[in-house]
Amino acid sequence: MRLQKYIAKSGVTSRRKAEELILQGRVKVNGHVIKELGRIVDPESDVIMVDDEIISLESKKVYIMLNKPSGYVTTLKDRHSDKIVLDLVKEIDERIYPVGRLDKDTTGLLLMTNDGDLAYKLTHPSHIVWKEYVAVVEGHPTNKKIQDLKNGVIIDGRKTSPAFVEIIKKDKTSTVLKIKIHEGRNRQIRKMCQSIRHPVIKLKRIAIGNIKLGNLPLGKWRYLTEKEVEYLKKI
Repeated sequence: MRLQKYIAKSGVTSRRKAEELILQGRVKVNGHVIKELGRIVDPESDVIMVDDEIISLESKKVYIMLNKPSGYVTTLKDRHSDKIVLDLVKEIDERIYPVGRLDKDTTGLLLMTNDGDLAYKLTHPSHIVWKEYVAVVEGHPTNKKIQDLKNGVIIDGRKTSPAFVEIIKKDKTSTVLKIKIHEGRNRQIRKMCQSIRHPVIKLKRIAIGNIKLGNLPLGKWRYLTEKEVEYLKKI
């Protein structure tokens, strides 16, 4: 088994992050630091360590959804924040981690698992997985600006992929938009809305593919159903 796959299957992190750990020199095989990707290991005889802790293959896979509140970060360790999403799922014995990210101020649907292969599939750019958000923005975007969002706008020097954008309602000073994107660029929705000069006031993710947040209370979590897990594995 490839080393990065072993790390992912152990539940430490996703396969992509496992590759980063290897390149950073944080992985040892039988006491030796391994920095090249693709190293083949024997799960039966080799001793694999990450940050000097021995890891082993997980037997039980866990899949949950969390309704993330504002103020929590999705990185597992952040010296600048005292609130991490793992604090909200302390009842789970298995070591799980977020699939993708939601920025600190964004609320809503966050998937968490110890299935590294699934996490890799859901976050890899080659797999198109639509994510649906509800954004409250300042002011009232014109039809032209809504069309600009649909066609793609320039953020961080690159044009965004086509998106689905719909006006849900308008208040005196703000507008509620439903936005669907399949990219996962840093703070993408916020930057898109900023680019048309209608900054985001509130942002909530309500769906990943066919997985819906539904009426799950803020700050609470639940296990995914077998049907939901099967759906994700087929993406």
